[in-house]
Amino acid sequence: MSLQLSWNTEQEQFDISPELIDRLEQLLRLCGEQENVSDGEVALTFVDDEAIRELNKQYRGLDKPTDVLSFAMQEIGDEELEIIYGEDDFEDSDDADGEEEDGFEEPLGDIVISVPRAIAQAEEYGHSVDRELGFLFVHGFLHLIGYDHQTEEEEKAMFGKQEQILQKAGLTR
Repeated sequence: MSLQLSWNTEQEQFDISPELIDRLEQLLRLCGEQENVSDGEVALTFVDDEAIRELNKQYRGLDKPTDVLSFAMQEIGDEELEIIYGEDDFEDSDDADGEEEDGFEEPLGDIVISVPRAIAQAEEYGHSVDRELGFLFVHGFLHLIGYDHQTEEEEKAMFGKQEQILQKAGLTR
């Protein structure tokens, strides 16, 4: 039982180094510790602006690129993406501790990050691309577990949590 990160890249603009993945795994552990989330898998995909624009258009009705999108798997609300599995995919596959028989964790959801947006924002804010990717990853994770920033109060709480996690990881501005 643990938090797991799976990732892939569908962009060629920025090399996703093993050190960056190690840092993102550290951030995932820190997020889990801070938010009392000890189990689950987060699927992370690095994309270009065109791919994230298409996803933003399809799922949010906004025909423009954005920096990060999150698709939570744990709760289905009015605006959540419902994932439908085949009838035999998960029947009787959970053991007593909530982990699937084959050792895979239950998915928390997907995070999609636009690398070109991250690079541009890192330049704009005057910090490293790794710091920006870390920020976007933590932001996406907090969305997966139910945080939002629709109101000023929600935004203050969510962004405060993000900064705490980034500070613990040494990713300062």
